[in-house]
Amino acid sequence: MKKAFADLHLRLNPRDSAVAARIINKVAMLGYGLVAVPFSPETHEDEIEKLQGICSDAKIDFAPRVDIKPRTQNDLMHQLRRLRRKFEIISVACENKEIARQAAKDRRVDLLNFPSLDYHKRFFDRAEAELTSCSLAALEIDLKPLLVYEGPARVRLISNLRREAAIATEFHVPIVISSGATSELLLRKPREQAALAGLFGLNETSLETVSQNPLALVQRNRKKLNSKFVAPGIRVIKEGRDC
Repeated sequence: MKKAFADLHLRLNPRDSAVAARIINKVAMLGYGLVAVPFSPETHEDEIEKLQGICSDAKIDFAPRVDIKPRTQNDLMHQLRRLRRKFEIISVACENKEIARQAAKDRRVDLLNFPSLDYHKRFFDRAEAELTSCSLAALEIDLKPLLVYEGPARVRLISNLRREAAIATEFHVPIVISSGATSELLLRKPREQAALAGLFGLNETSLETVSQNPLALVQRNRKKLNSKFVAPGIRVIKEGRDC
């Protein structure tokens, strides 16, 4: 059976339909079956529907996503309450330890992203991984920085990613490899993207990071966002007096 692949971080401008259509068609041609595109928290429904139509024309599945950068725990909690029912994927940029710890243990968070190159500002350590292992979040790794950084910056990033990937594997935290691509030049085939994961030690499980892990995340959220969902393992089958 043909393996399905996903890229959960295709960073398009949803208002530029022509460019978005060209990149999405390229992604479909490369072999992806599902893409997620980040929107602003204030995005109107019609913008999401427009991109949904472009993906439908390209015969590729589409998941709306939001990337949030909360400043405090209260800000994080407020945004999660406001946005959880609006988007299929919520990613949190963990720019301080307070946010990283809270996001790791909140089941409304799907992806933990650590954007800093500075070792001291990347908070995915053993304590973070232990919290994440008890929730439903995955560690997301964007490949764009690996492709655009050079020299010492790239070396430091690879070193950080090797450490974080090893910790995630130890604590059974799912890893999702995304492109983070903003242009066609940064796109890679799914297996090429998985092969880059070998740089930080994900050899045997590298394909899972672009297939099984991201697809399972989207499927789980779609079930939870369905109006018939009550709780894990509980769904409304029929409503009415004759039930």
